[in-house]
Amino acid sequence: MTLTEMFQSQLTDPFRIGMLVFLTLTMLRTRATSGTVLPLAIGAVFVAGLIPLTLSKTPMGPELYRAFGAGIVANAVILGVLLAAYRLWSKRR
Repeated sequence: MTLTEMFQSQLTDPFRIGMLVFLTLTMLRTRATSGTVLPLAIGAVFVAGLIPLTLSKTPMGPELYRAFGAGIVANAVILGVLLAAYRLWSKRR
């Protein structure tokens, strides 16, 4: 699997999107005490590592590191879209 295919599959992964939606909702509820950037950054790295480590059948190696790196970028893109959607929704409200 090429890096582009891996990135595209991670962008459309419903499990990843669901985890990031609930991460964003949790951040919105607790941002007065824990802030915004740090919880999202830690959560994005956690999700990026959790999925390849638990769902991959390949041992530790370059493929796992590529999946982890592409996962961090995919999570950042998804979180950007989610935060932009929240921003638009809160301004219209």
